[in-house]
Amino acid sequence: MTRSLAPTPLLTEGNAIMSKDAPVTDLRSALARLREHQGQYLETDHPVDPQAELAGVYKRVGAGGTVARPTTTGPAMMFTNVTGYPGARVLVGLMASRERVGLLLDSPSPDLARRVGTAIQQPIEPVTVGHDRAPAQEVVYRADDPGFDLGTLLPAPTNTEQDAGPYFCLGLVLGTDPELGHTDVTIHRLCVQGRDELSIFFAPGRHIDVFRQKAEAAGRPLPISINMGLDPAIYIGACFEAPTTPLGFDELTIAGGLRGEPVELVDCLTVAQKAIARAEIVIEGEVLPGVRVAEDQNSHTGHAMPEFPGYNGPASPALPVVKVTAVTTRRNPILQTLVGPGEEHTSLAGIPTEASLSNALEAAMPGFVKHVYAHTSGGGKLLAVIQVHKEQALDDGRARQAAIVALGTYAELKHVIVVDHDVDPFDTNDVMWAMTTRFQGDTSIIVIPAVVGHILDPSQSPAYHSTLPTRGMTAKTIFDCTAPFALQAEFERAKFRDVDPAPFLTNTQTAPPSVWPSG
Repeated sequence: MTRSLAPTPLLTEGNAIMSKDAPVTDLRSALARLREHQGQYLETDHPVDPQAELAGVYKRVGAGGTVARPTTTGPAMMFTNVTGYPGARVLVGLMASRERVGLLLDSPSPDLARRVGTAIQQPIEPVTVGHDRAPAQEVVYRADDPGFDLGTLLPAPTNTEQDAGPYFCLGLVLGTDPELGHTDVTIHRLCVQGRDELSIFFAPGRHIDVFRQKAEAAGRPLPISINMGLDPAIYIGACFEAPTTPLGFDELTIAGGLRGEPVELVDCLTVAQKAIARAEIVIEGEVLPGVRVAEDQNSHTGHAMPEFPGYNGPASPALPVVKVTAVTTRRNPILQTLVGPGEEHTSLAGIPTEASLSNALEAAMPGFVKHVYAHTSGGGKLLAVIQVHKEQALDDGRARQAAIVALGTYAELKHVIVVDHDVDPFDTNDVMWAMTTRFQGDTSIIVIPAVVGHILDPSQSPAYHSTLPTRGMTAKTIFDCTAPFALQAEFERAKFRDVDPAPFLTNTQTAPPSVWPSG
């Protein structure tokens, strides 16, 4: 049976009633808020296989993004009858809608970049609480127990039948620089390799990989915690990258800034590390020095999992190994996951990208840039749409300068489209209209060749373009889709009367389909 749970009676936790007006402090309070808004949450007790079927269902219901069609943007979905895991609950798509993220972060969706960008400038440091105040440690499973097995304990799903293995797709890894003591949090690709082992993929330049390399050079393991089922503010804040959050910057302070109160941490039980105190599930462990495994050693598929560009990424031949020491959970925990190339990735990666670009552009040219959208077709990383407001002839050049600032701020950005203030950057049809009517291919494009990009874009490789020296390098392109300032009068959009349609939408009737005469 599938139930749309909005509107419904309010959930309770203890004696506290959580409504849409109550603060979001963890995943459960986030879900309570969604239950109060029609169409934002769906729950099903129909049996589902976590291996490929669960993701296949959500592909149709709400994944969106760069997922192969047919797909759509839809509600978050909770599966409560997971085959092989009695009592388990799996949540997918919590952030797979910009509107839903705005709802959870107390912001209109177009203003999310400003909301999150302000939080960077008003950070609040996390605090450590006692074990008695950490719901994440209500239930404890120790890896030295002979019956311990990650594969049977947690329903890690696969997105497709070609995946290297079961993945924890929303595992927020918390690690500490072994030399300087700085803490960092990042979401990484984590594949279950054995009863107490995971492989971990690090994209080049990730800060926790820097920590791992330092520990490995000293011959020591790197203690980490893997945190799942979190307040969405923690996930969003964790997805910022340098230079906005340079090495040594604790991204948990952004979540604190978003919520106006510190993220609560707790000491792990089996490793010298912290964990998110209100997480649904925490995996404690160590990244082992000098140990590598093939990502698909158990399946031999040659693939990893679907990545944000929409393709199945290749399995890595040699990845570091996490030796698990314990799993701690809340009672009746929720395993939170995502569909790799879906809209949820756009929210996670794109909103921090927008905030970083908005802050940099406002500093460089105050008031000129109105909105930035990290477009879903680039997974929130590869494509940005920048809306500018020209007021003088010099602004023709400033529009292009804005694109250059954006490329310099976010290294993984590949394409930038610049549009005028009368074009909605969040509406792809409007952006394509501007590209069609305010753009000439021989004069409106700027190409910057052979620049560092993103290793997961398959076109960024010597096999695709022989002039590229290695994977992860690309040509970067600026598409100037703005009207020349001197010709603005010729590019003024047709003006319709601004009418309130409400009176015309009451007591309306739907006409039957027209029947056209034949012959």
